[in-house]
Amino acid sequence: MFLANQGLLPPIDEKAERILKGVKSRDSYGLVMSAVEKSQAIKQHEAQSRPETPHDTEMAESAALGSDGAMLPYNPGSMAAPATPGAQGPTGAAITATVPRRPPAAPRPKWHAPWKLFRVISGHLGWVRCVAVEPGNEWFATGAADRVIKIWDLATGKLKVSLTGHVSTVRGLEVSPRHPYLFSCGEDRQVKCWDLEYNKVIRHYHGHLSAVYALALHPSIDVLVSAGRDATARVWDVRTKANVHTLTGHGDTVAALSCQAAEPQIITGSHDSTIRLWDLAAGKSMCTLTNHKKSVRALVIHPTQYTFASASPDNIKQWRCPEGKFIQNLSGHNAIVNCMAVNPEGVLVSGGDNGTMHFWDWRTGYNFQRLQAPVQPGSMDSEAGIFAMTFDQSGSRLITTEADKTIKIYKEDETASEETHPINWRPEILKRRKF
Repeated sequence: MFLANQGLLPPIDEKAERILKGVKSRDSYGLVMSAVEKSQAIKQHEAQSRPETPHDTEMAESAALGSDGAMLPYNPGSMAAPATPGAQGPTGAAITATVPRRPPAAPRPKWHAPWKLFRVISGHLGWVRCVAVEPGNEWFATGAADRVIKIWDLATGKLKVSLTGHVSTVRGLEVSPRHPYLFSCGEDRQVKCWDLEYNKVIRHYHGHLSAVYALALHPSIDVLVSAGRDATARVWDVRTKANVHTLTGHGDTVAALSCQAAEPQIITGSHDSTIRLWDLAAGKSMCTLTNHKKSVRALVIHPTQYTFASASPDNIKQWRCPEGKFIQNLSGHNAIVNCMAVNPEGVLVSGGDNGTMHFWDWRTGYNFQRLQAPVQPGSMDSEAGIFAMTFDQSGSRLITTEADKTIKIYKEDETASEETHPINWRPEILKRRKF
C-alpha cells in the first residue's frame, strides 16, 4: 500500500525529536535526573576545591551541599542524602539527592606474632586426652588413656604429682578458681572431685549412663556440668553432689561443653551436628543451632567478647550470644577438629586429628599461621593427632596434648615483627569465606 511512497518520507526534524525526548524523560525521570545532576555537581565541586584523598572521597560520598554552599550532614544508615532546602521537582516535592554508598571494606586483621614449639613433656603411657591450667598459673594437669592424672610445674615442665583412681581413660579436667578442688571425668562413667590439699577423691557424682567426655565449671555459681555419650549434660551441685538438672535434647554423644556467667549459661555441641544453648535456671534449651553438617567436637567462648566458636570437620563457625547469631566461617582444616583455644589478644587456635594447628585472628577470621605438630621419635605419623589445648592464664603459652603421648608447650616468637612476618591480607578471599 505504501510501497510507492518508500524513500519519499519527510526529513526528521532533529529539534522536534530532542524536545520530544526531553519532555518524556522529564515526565518519567525528573526526580532521578535532578538527583544525578546534583550528585555530579557535588563531586565536581569537591574535585576542584582540593586534591582527592581517601578521607575526602568518603566525605564527598556522605555529604551534600546546601543552597548556601554549606556542607549538610549525611546519615550513613540512609541510602540518600538530606533534601536541599528550596530544591523542588516538577511535582513541587523536595528533591532528595541519591548518593552512592561505598561497599563495606573488610576490616584489616590485627598483626599477631607467630608461635613456635617451646617445650615437649613426656611422662604419660597413653594418649593424652585433656588439660587444665590452675588459676594461679603455677601448674597444669593432664589426663590420659593410661588412667592417670598428672600435675606438672608450668615453669619447668617437671612432674609434681600423679593421681590414680580412674579405671578408664580420663577425658576431662577442670580446676576450681574458688576451692582447692580438681574435677575429672572419664570413660568409666565417673565424675570425681579431688581435694588438692590431700590429693584424694572426696566426692563422686553418680548418674551418667555411659562415658563422660566433657566437664565445665560455672564461673560464678558452685555448679559443675558434665556431658558424654549418653547424649545428656548433667548439672551438679558441687557440695551436695545433687543432680540439679539433666539437660536432654541431643540425639547423639555430647562431645563439647562450655559455661559462662551470662545467658546462655551453658552451651553444648554434639555428634548430632547441633549446638544447643541452655537456660541454667529453667534447665531447658533456649535455642538449637543446626548450621553444622558434621559432628561438633569443640567449643570455645571468647574471654572478653560476647561471642563463641564451634568446630566441626566442615568449618569452624563463630556465633554471637545470646541468640546464637551466625558471624562467619573459618575454613582451612581438612581433618576432624578436636579442640580449640582463644586468648584475650584475639588469637584463636584449632587442633586437628592429623596434627595440624591453625592460628586465626578472632575478629576477621584471618589464618595467620599453620603448624604441623612434630611427632615424638619412634611414633608413627598417624599419632600426630591433637586432642586438647588451652592457653595459660596469661595467654602467652599454649599447651597441647597429643596422640604421641606427649604434652607440647608453644610460645610466641619474640624476635618476629610485622616486617619479618607481614600480613598476607586479601579482602576478597575473606569476603568469599564469609558469604
